[in-house]
Amino acid sequence: MRIISGEFKGRRITAPKKLPIRPTTDMAKESLFNIINNQYYFEDVSVLDLFSGSGNISYEFASRGTENITAVDANFGCIKFINETAESFDMQIQTIKSDVFKFLEKSRTKATIIFADPPYDFPVEEFSKIPELVFKNDLLEVDGLLIVEHSKHTDLSHLINYSHSKSYGGNMFSFFKGETSDEEE
Repeated sequence: MRIISGEFKGRRITAPKKLPIRPTTDMAKESLFNIINNQYYFEDVSVLDLFSGSGNISYEFASRGTENITAVDANFGCIKFINETAESFDMQIQTIKSDVFKFLEKSRTKATIIFADPPYDFPVEEFSKIPELVFKNDLLEVDGLLIVEHSKHTDLSHLINYSHSKSYGGNMFSFFKGETSDEEE
């Protein structure tokens, strides 16, 4: 995998083969970050990277100037790899080793962008817990965005606060929106 843009553009990151990961493809990641770039200033957002795996998405945000990044994964090897990689690039990425669902149940930290990349073979019921917990516990900032990556064979359009989906090859991103600043006026 490589970093697409920003300070570390073009840098390759090679995760150990033993990690249980499926990094987001470069094509899908580039498309996703083009969408995000049209809505936010990377320096101004806070990011929660759930099921962070290799840290691929966290590194991309950090390379683009985001300083408030939290990566959550249950696998110790993934957390260790993210810590080592972030340190080698001098990136500010906080890591938390936790089951994502337990983390979402207990966390009270809000983020502008919450990105979740659970295993593609999750049943829809497991996918549905992500927006359910994010919105129930008010973890998304006003005008924030929850993005869930999944297989094109999984339909999340029936879930709470679903906005739309974008497909890139076999990858799909579903976008969920909560409260907007327009609603406060």
